[in-house]
Amino acid sequence: MDIFEYVAVLVSIIIGLGMAHLLRGLVRIIQHPGRHPAYWVHLGWVGYMFFSLIFWWWWEFRLGDLERWTFDVYLFVIFYAFLLFVASALLFPDDMDDYGSYKDYFYDRRRWFFGLLAFNGVVDLFDTLLKGLDYFQSLGLEYLVMNGVVSLVQLVGAFTRNERYHQVLVVACLVYQVSWAVRMFATVA
Repeated sequence: MDIFEYVAVLVSIIIGLGMAHLLRGLVRIIQHPGRHPAYWVHLGWVGYMFFSLIFWWWWEFRLGDLERWTFDVYLFVIFYAFLLFVASALLFPDDMDDYGSYKDYFYDRRRWFFGLLAFNGVVDLFDTLLKGLDYFQSLGLEYLVMNGVVSLVQLVGAFTRNERYHQVLVVACLVYQVSWAVRMFATVA
């Protein structure tokens, strides 16, 4: 087992726990639909995070080309996976006793959730640079613009309760994320 495979085992556990948390939350909604009404914007972010976790795992494959692993790089990659897990975990609390619905919960915890997503955009820049300057440049100007714009609109999402803003934001982010993945990362070879 080389060092990348060794690191990949740990981050796959962290990412897997994030996926499991999201899936467990969805199943709770299906099992008990009357307890806490679902909210489509919240479910959209659940879909976004699930796709992001899958997508992150795919794009981290490039780290296999990294020639020199240091403890700092190791901690950074684990930290990035940790941030994605925490953002995922924030979408479904362990208990909903303080909230009447997922809509109430979502808007109450939006600052944490969107703050983490915006911060992930910054972390992603460093992650992409870690894979090499040639790789970073191969993503083009769209990557930088997209990363900045998405981080900014997510940060705004942290501070606004405007329902229309959140409806448009979840659809736009989900559509763009899927579009970006399909166009840029259909293959890692």
